[in-house]
Amino acid sequence: MIDPEIWVLAGTAASLGLVHTVIGPDHYLPFIVIGRARRWTLRKTLVVAFLAGLGHILSSVALGFLGLALGLAVARLEGVESARGAIASWLLIGFGLAYFVWGMRRAWKDKPHTHPHLHGHASVPEQARGRDDRHEHAHSHAASEHAHLHGGGGKANITPWILFTIFVFGPCEPLIPLIMYPAARRSLAGVVLVAAAFGLVTIATMLVIIAAASWGASFARLGKLEKYSHALAGLMIFVSGLAVQFLGL
Repeated sequence: MIDPEIWVLAGTAASLGLVHTVIGPDHYLPFIVIGRARRWTLRKTLVVAFLAGLGHILSSVALGFLGLALGLAVARLEGVESARGAIASWLLIGFGLAYFVWGMRRAWKDKPHTHPHLHGHASVPEQARGRDDRHEHAHSHAASEHAHLHGGGGKANITPWILFTIFVFGPCEPLIPLIMYPAARRSLAGVVLVAAAFGLVTIATMLVIIAAASWGASFARLGKLEKYSHALAGLMIFVSGLAVQFLGL
């Protein structure tokens, strides 16, 4: 049977999960802007976010259990979580900067240009063809929906895996001290309850924010700036990484 104190702790964990997610733009902004730039469906965006959030929670839970098995103090585990947070924020900064540069390069390459086209039979001499058989049309080679972060065509898009990896490194600092109390009471059910309360609220909050913002962004039209959508996404991820690293969000 679970002690009443642990139920109170689970409620606290749920509240902290909500606040932890809302004030951390890195929990939702990358998925919103990448989904918008790459024209993912809402379902794909939410699936990627769910898997990344699950990895985010489970990595901290695994670290907590490892610390318990090794007899590490809460302070040492929080130090490890802090180091993981620094790694995750720098990965986010690096990814945002790289994506921004790639997006600018892609936008520059995507300048419309023209090619002449001939219609009619190849056997007919050019002098015998009418002027209407020749025309030009403008087009670009980099359609937004086919953008990939790789050098060759036909390979799988690695962007979701990059986001997943960054989130696995991302720590859940409030979770470690919360699961220590039921662990000290040797209550596995209490540990699971507290971790589940924190994790479910965190992931649910992520998905609600991402769904609402993605739905709103679907109505936004950038006009001539549309070709810079990837660069703008990278810039926003870069800024959110800086905010996490230097403002502690």
